[in-house]
Amino acid sequence: MPPVLTLASGSATRRQMLEAAGLEIAVAAARVDEESVKAALLAEGATPRDVADALAEMKAVKVAAKTGGLVLGADQVLEAGGALISKPENPAEAVTQILGLSGQTHRLLSAAVLVRDGAPVWRHVGVARLTMRTLSPGFVEAYVARTWDEIRHSVGGYQIEAEGIRLMARIEGDHFTILGLPLLELLNYLVISGEIEG
Repeated sequence: MPPVLTLASGSATRRQMLEAAGLEIAVAAARVDEESVKAALLAEGATPRDVADALAEMKAVKVAAKTGGLVLGADQVLEAGGALISKPENPAEAVTQILGLSGQTHRLLSAAVLVRDGAPVWRHVGVARLTMRTLSPGFVEAYVARTWDEIRHSVGGYQIEAEGIRLMARIEGDHFTILGLPLLELLNYLVISGEIEG
């Protein structure tokens, strides 16, 4: 059976979500200088939602130029107090990021864009709100030391699907959006558009 779509992402989590939903997919990670693009968009006054959406579309369009067919681009950003927080560069930065979020509510914005023939045919940005407990520096440092290899690829330096759930006091929003892909909305579109049975 041919793939329903090509995922323009190297994210193992996104791939697992799509495959667990029973989709046949191909994977072709897009090579995009995300930090440069983010900086340019923010300099132009783009909102965090716009940044996530633009990065998702850019990835999908780039891969679609090589593969053709239906291509899914996705991106996630973390917004806290009006500022974007990226993936930590090193353990010290992860500690700083988590302590900055301690006792605060932040938003995860997960964008998905489907592209066919180089043009977007569907897009959605899911939003979740997460509130961290007030955390002690010692606890955060130990958490980062234990989990660095896993959290280094996660905005904010945590993963709620693992030990990072212990950092949270409250979560409002869709679980899949928090993991980096608004999966329910995507599946609904694929069914309505006739790409998959449903």
